[in-house]
Amino acid sequence: MQNFLDTDIKYLPGVGPRRAEQLNKELNIKCYRDLLYYFPYRYVDRTKFYTVAELDPDLPYVQIRGVIKGYFTEGKGNNKRLIAEFSDETGVIRLIWFRGTRWIPETYPAGKEYIIFGKPGVFNSMINIIHPEIELAEKREKRLVSGLEALYSTTEELKSSFITSKFISKLVGNLLGMINFRLPETLPDYIITNNNLMSLHDAIHKIHFPSNTKEMERARYRFKFEELFYIQLNLLRYKVFRKTHTPGFIFSRVGEYFNKFYFNNLSFELTDAQKRVMKEIRRDLGSGKQMNRLLQGDVGSGKTLVALMSMLIAADNGYQSCIMAPTEILAYQHFRSISKFTEGIGIRVMLLTGSTKKTERKHIEKVLLSDEPAILIGTHALIEENVRFKRLGLAIIDEQHRFGVAQRAKLWEKSQNPPHVLVMTATPIPRTLAMTLYGDLDVSVINELPPGRKPVKTMHFFESERNKVFAFMRKQISEGRQVYIVYPLITESEKLDYKNLDEGLDILTQAFPPPQYCISVLHGRMTAANKEISMKLFREGKAHIMVATTVIEVGVDVPNATVMVIESAERFGLSQLHQLRGRVGRGAEQSYCILMSSDKLSKEASERIETMVRTSDGFEIAEADLRLRGPGDIEGTQQSGFPFELRISDLARDGQIIEYVRRIAESILEKDPLLEDDKNLILKQELNRLFSRNYSWSNIS
Repeated sequence: MQNFLDTDIKYLPGVGPRRAEQLNKELNIKCYRDLLYYFPYRYVDRTKFYTVAELDPDLPYVQIRGVIKGYFTEGKGNNKRLIAEFSDETGVIRLIWFRGTRWIPETYPAGKEYIIFGKPGVFNSMINIIHPEIELAEKREKRLVSGLEALYSTTEELKSSFITSKFISKLVGNLLGMINFRLPETLPDYIITNNNLMSLHDAIHKIHFPSNTKEMERARYRFKFEELFYIQLNLLRYKVFRKTHTPGFIFSRVGEYFNKFYFNNLSFELTDAQKRVMKEIRRDLGSGKQMNRLLQGDVGSGKTLVALMSMLIAADNGYQSCIMAPTEILAYQHFRSISKFTEGIGIRVMLLTGSTKKTERKHIEKVLLSDEPAILIGTHALIEENVRFKRLGLAIIDEQHRFGVAQRAKLWEKSQNPPHVLVMTATPIPRTLAMTLYGDLDVSVINELPPGRKPVKTMHFFESERNKVFAFMRKQISEGRQVYIVYPLITESEKLDYKNLDEGLDILTQAFPPPQYCISVLHGRMTAANKEISMKLFREGKAHIMVATTVIEVGVDVPNATVMVIESAERFGLSQLHQLRGRVGRGAEQSYCILMSSDKLSKEASERIETMVRTSDGFEIAEADLRLRGPGDIEGTQQSGFPFELRISDLARDGQIIEYVRRIAESILEKDPLLEDDKNLILKQELNRLFSRNYSWSNIS
């Protein structure tokens, strides 16, 4: 039975080698099982038929039955169109095609009865349907159909080969017609019974050919439950295995490095949240088990300080530490702040990026191969082959969603024994996404800002109000403050109607002329040296305005900057807007974030901007971002170690199911951590089938 489901899709009647290659390339359908699990994205009620007299352009998609009376063409060149007169006993409408005009009359000859499906419209006071779905009535009656007709996603490439939604439905019907056995279960009987789930055999049939909405919903729930359950079970079994089988370096003492820093160099009190998180980390570091902890904290909450104290504990126990950051700007920022924090305590702090000179690089490599406890801060340069550590005890990954899993794995493999791992993010992760992407990590949250920080005031202005914004900027600059202006593009784009840095710089130079005003520029195409010159001008207060792209999203810390202007704010996602807003509000003065947009906004863009103006809570913003854009569009999730592609679940809408199946998975592993019980044998087999081709990223993601 399993072998049957693994049969190459090319052997299914109606497919063949060429179509099999297309289905594989475009939809990742390689075998019979893949086709059965290629679920519909929507259903259309095909039980209702309209008459021509009932048609109205305000109706959604409709289904009618009638006869094509004849064809004729109208227009010339690109405006040429094929028109069919289609009638039933109540009247006549027009069917219109702009493409495929040669083969339509041959494929669907006049005088026969057809079933037409499409969206009614009006042209020249006459009802029409453009590019309708069309099928011979007698053919429809012979094939497997249901009350709700499934619609399948396809691609332009497939459509050009006539592999349409209807064709995929036909293939599924052919395959189900060949199955003369009961499909083997993929969940244990006790899970199916306890949760009142539809059997796999029935669910496969009902999800593709449901008779009614209730059947369809029960089938969809079965597959959502199964998909999310196995993701959680896989994550949690790695977590259980790591905690029971993966030893970690024991950092048993807090010594000279930590104490000198804490009592001599730390000039302010830690927040309660920072103290709580440090206790959690210290407990991990002394447990004898490898730490794998995700540290979430909003912009400016003090994650870097927690990371530094953790690295000093590693140094007190004779181990080296490293921080990997996604950009040189962020790496430089960490290097500067950590070097300043550790002045006079005797710990070596080094920086390694793509711009590091060869002589300095050799010196760093020599230190790393010695017994000296040291802190190395860097970019992707840390994972280069010639960078080796003798005693790497703690690896910290900052803004980890910027790194692919393979890059993180290379860092983890720098040590003969697995180092403790601390993953940090200033991009708050919605609860359901965190449980799915990082469900095998322990989670710490810094949910408090340092005392004295004032919330940033966020305002929205349209393009027509630009002069008001310029007047506000001048006032802030006259009071000794500085301003960021962020553009989505460096140069003008033919495809995107957004503000760009080059054009904006010209306008700003006229509005803020030298020598009264100084403007510095920062973007990704500049050399590292020029970036540093621009940053230094702004950091030292010599530049009043920094004009930049999102390269400043992380790692730029200038407390005197109190205004963040984001041009074409409708272009950015909520999490990115929140990150950019975090560049201000880092000093004692009141700060402002100004969202500039075009005068016309889509409904979704308006909702994003309203959310930003209403709240500064990063987690509320992250939840809204997930709801508006979906998990596939949230920055980084595509490369963050997603266990496998979600076929049917929606992390934005299926949060309750995720929490429910996680509790079930936890209770199973609590009683049977290795899934050795006979009743759980099917769970182990399915986990091996689903995840056998995936590298275990659980230790490093």
